[in-house]
Amino acid sequence: MNPSASGWIKKLIRELKPQDLFKDNDLEVYYRHFRDCGFIYGSNVTVVNNWVENDDFEADEICKINLVIALLIAYTNHNTTNDFYTEVANFYNTINKERVSFIQAIIGSKDVKDQAERIINKRIQIDDNLIDKSFNYFITNALLFVDVLAFRNYLKTGSVNDDIIKNYEAIIESIVLNTLNSKKAKSDYDKSLINLFEQSLRYQRDSVLVFNEAIASVDSNLFSRYCLDLAAMATWTDAKLDNEEEIFLNTLGENLNLTQHQTNEASKTIEVFYKTYRQKVPLLGSKNIVKTFYDNSTNMVFKLIKRNSKKLTQELLESKELVILLSKSTIRDLSKEEQKKVQDQLLDVFKSIPSLAIFLLPGGALLLPLVIKFIPKLLPSAFDDNRIEDEEE
Repeated sequence: MNPSASGWIKKLIRELKPQDLFKDNDLEVYYRHFRDCGFIYGSNVTVVNNWVENDDFEADEICKINLVIALLIAYTNHNTTNDFYTEVANFYNTINKERVSFIQAIIGSKDVKDQAERIINKRIQIDDNLIDKSFNYFITNALLFVDVLAFRNYLKTGSVNDDIIKNYEAIIESIVLNTLNSKKAKSDYDKSLINLFEQSLRYQRDSVLVFNEAIASVDSNLFSRYCLDLAAMATWTDAKLDNEEEIFLNTLGENLNLTQHQTNEASKTIEVFYKTYRQKVPLLGSKNIVKTFYDNSTNMVFKLIKRNSKKLTQELLESKELVILLSKSTIRDLSKEEQKKVQDQLLDVFKSIPSLAIFLLPGGALLLPLVIKFIPKLLPSAFDDNRIEDEEE
C-alpha cells in the first residue's frame, strides 16, 4: 500500500477487512492503542496496533493511515445508509464549507472515493513550507482526534457544523495553556511552546475559554482522557515533570472525573513514549533551522525516490555516463565538471518522471546531493502499490 498514491484508502480497507478488527468495538476500546502509536500526541511513530506493516512509511503517511482507521472505527459502529467515503466527504465538506483553500482541494473530482482521499491528504498537509513544517505540525496533528470525536457525533446525530470543532478546540486550548502555565518559573522554552501552541490552533479566538468553563464543557469520558493526555504531553515536551506540573495533572484528572489509575496512566504513558521515541519527536531534538530543513528535504527526497524507484532505475541504466559518475562518487570526490554533468543528466532523467518535477523548479538542484546520497538505496517496487487485483470498480 502506498499512502501517497491514488486508491490507498480502498487498499487499506481491503488489508484490514480480513481481520474484522472493529466489529462491536468502539473508540473507547482502541483509544489506548491510538495513544501508544503517537496519534493522540501528534507524533505518529507506528500504525495503530501495527495493523499495517510500515517499513517505509513517512510520519505524515502513518498519520493519514491512523486518522482513517480511527474514522473507520467510528463509522463501523454506527448505522448509516451511506458508505464510508460518502460520510467522510460529507463530514469534512460541511465543517470546512467556509474555507476556500480546503474546498479547492476537491474541486473537479466527482468520484467520492477520490474526494475522501484528497480531503484526508489536505487535512494532514499542515504547511507546504519545508522549513516551517516540523515546528508546528505535531501540535496541529495532535488535534486530529478532535476530528474523530466530531465525526462520531456527526454519525450519531446526522448533522454537524464547525461549531463543535471550535468548542472542542476551545476546551483543549484552555486546559493545555493552563497546564503550560502551571509552572511558577517559566523558561524561554516554556514561553516559546505556549506561543507555538496558540499559533497551531485551527480556529483563532480573541480570548481563551475560562478554565472552569472548559472543564465543565467536557462531555464524555473519552474526551476527558484525551484532554488529560494532551495536558500530560504539554508537561513532557521539555522531557521532565516538575512538582507543580504533577500536582496540576492530578488535580486536572480529578476535575475531569477520571480515576487515579487513568490519571497515573496518562503520566506514565507519555513518559514511556517520549523516552522510547525521543529522536523521532520534533521538539525533543532541539534542532536548528538548517538541520530541520535538511532533515525534511532528506525525507522528501528519499520518499520520492522509493516511490519511483523502478522507473528511475531503468532511466539510470540507460544513462551509462551518469551511472559511471555516480559509481565514482562513492569512492572519491567528483570534480566540478563531473558534478555539473551529474546534475544536468539527473535533471534530464527527472523530466521523464512527473512526480520528481520538484527538481526542475528554481533551486531544485540544491536537493541533488541528497538524491545522489540515496541512489545506492533504490529498492525495486511496483508502480501501482494500491492496485487490487480481480475486483470490479
